[in-house]
Amino acid sequence: MPMTAGGVVACFALAASLATSVALPVSAAQEASLTWSDCGDGFECSSVSVPVDYDNPSGSRIDLAVIKLPAGDSAKRIGTLFVNFGGPGASGLQRLRERAKWPWLFSDELRSRFDIVSWDPRGIANSAAVRCFDTLAEQQEFFAEFPEMPVDLAGEAPFYEKSKELAYRCEQQAGPVLKHVSTANTARDLDMLRRAVGEEKISYHGISYGTHLGAIYANLFPNRIRAMVFDGSMAFAGNAVGRGDSGFKVPLDTRQDVSRGVAETHEQFLKLCAESGPKCAFSGGDLKAKYAAIAERAKLGPITIEGDEGPETWTWSGISNMAWDYASVSAWPDLAKLYQRLYDARDTAARKSGEPYTSNRSEAFNAIQCSDSNFPTDTAIYSTYAMSEDQRIPYFGRLSVFDMMSCAFWSAKDTDRYTGPWNRRTSAEILVLNNRYDPSTPLHGAIDGAKDLARARIFVTEGYGHSTMLAPSTCTEQVKREYLIAGKFPAAGKVCKLDANPFG
Repeated sequence: MPMTAGGVVACFALAASLATSVALPVSAAQEASLTWSDCGDGFECSSVSVPVDYDNPSGSRIDLAVIKLPAGDSAKRIGTLFVNFGGPGASGLQRLRERAKWPWLFSDELRSRFDIVSWDPRGIANSAAVRCFDTLAEQQEFFAEFPEMPVDLAGEAPFYEKSKELAYRCEQQAGPVLKHVSTANTARDLDMLRRAVGEEKISYHGISYGTHLGAIYANLFPNRIRAMVFDGSMAFAGNAVGRGDSGFKVPLDTRQDVSRGVAETHEQFLKLCAESGPKCAFSGGDLKAKYAAIAERAKLGPITIEGDEGPETWTWSGISNMAWDYASVSAWPDLAKLYQRLYDARDTAARKSGEPYTSNRSEAFNAIQCSDSNFPTDTAIYSTYAMSEDQRIPYFGRLSVFDMMSCAFWSAKDTDRYTGPWNRRTSAEILVLNNRYDPSTPLHGAIDGAKDLARARIFVTEGYGHSTMLAPSTCTEQVKREYLIAGKFPAAGKVCKLDANPFG
């Protein structure tokens, strides 16, 4: 079979990843060290120095910010559990502070047995953050002016131009770290952290994007795995390069068929709302027809409703993007209230509402994702898929076409990014957890991801929402902790559901 140009590039990338997948000896001068100090609420904080470029380990270095919640029972302590909460782009320090004591995520028993450690990965927040603007005001102004996701051909050109401008600003402003923020380098950072805390093998819990980090670590360091949980899992080969030559021909989340996961979860939202009756604000009547009425009305022009602080204007782009709120089942009641208000809306005076942009999450997300994956670079491809995906998956198809648009224009490349292989035999079997209906990491992708790995077993929770972090299941947390503590997988036939109906 003849090889396409895309296939040639993928081949070179694969060769590069194979060349860097061998763990090189680390000299005493390069060893990482941690000095912990109290940073409030029972947490301890530190920083660790790592090379900017692992191909030049004696060159420039950056500091990574690290946080720990010490094990509650030192006598029964097993070791350190490293956690990446996903994104990429969110601060691991902030998320561990917020979520370390959520019982459905980390039970008392799990927290008693492990030091739970997270960190801001390179390029994020307190760890050599990718900065694409000179000031916060400039950053906020840029994103306030960013066009909404285009809902028709007329909206595409300005959206493309602003996406291109973001890529250019980052190239000009972010500095040398921009070419070294691939997940492969974060995986090497994670191994430095493993050594710094004195663990021979790693225990790891990766959520959403954190599963991609875990898969790369598992293949770079296959003999250093004690236990790994992938929670809300991605399809790894598809995310990095696509199947066949699709990486250069199909937008990333379109080739991963994320919109199907959104649509399937939306169906469950409507079904559960109908079953919940008055407990769900959107219940009553034909809910599919009601949502279709909202969509068709919004496509004709913005809908204005009265909000808590005055009139709010909702465009179809804004409404369809609310689909990502299906990721957290705790948001479903408020989503139902919004839908009912949109359905009942009458024309009123309007003002545009929006949330100010105050972190570097968008810059970091693009810097990391654009470093990791293959993308089409021709905007005509995105325009074509926007139309065809709208027809294939009404209401949600184009979401996955445009959600990483800046990557089409990204010029900074990390030559150490990882593109495979994904099936190196690991020293322990990996546990993959996924909800049956997940809008962000659909079950079909999690199954593909598990098949990519040499040793992985998937457990499906009969529920909806994105990962156990955003869809609480005490039953699934027990499955996770029994595996992390004792290496025990769930018995055949075991079934877990969510803790509660989100509509109460």
